Amino acid sequence: MPSNLGKLILRVMLGGMLLFHGIYKLQHGIGAIKAMLAAHGMPDMLAYGVFIGELVAPILLIIGFYSRIWAGVIAINMLFAIWLTNFSGFGSLGSYGAWGAETVMFYLATALSIVMLGSGSYAVYRD
Repeated sequence: MPSNLGKLILRVMLGGMLLFHGIYKLQHGIGAIKAMLAAHGMPDMLAYGVFIGELVAPILLIIGFYSRIWAGVIAINMLFAIWLTNFSGFGSLGSYGAWGAETVMFYLATALSIVMLGSGSYAVYRD
């Protein structure tokens, strides 16, 4: 039972925190992502995938619907974020001594943990 509660906490925290990023992009647009894709020679249409990775996936992860799959989508989204920002932050400290890549690595590691652990008992669909 405690392990199922831990899995629920992982899902809700990852999904809940990432959802704010998706809402921000809904409100303010994805122009910056389009520009980063263009700088890497990729079609800017791919930028709309951020809505799947930062809106759809977090919501379905929170409720526990095919959690492993949606956590995998989030992990892929984070790998793209790392690549598109040219690994910026990996070798630097940010404000107040935080690692420059702390946030994206938190999301990536948590998503990969859910891929490996599954959703637990407190989920719409247990995997």
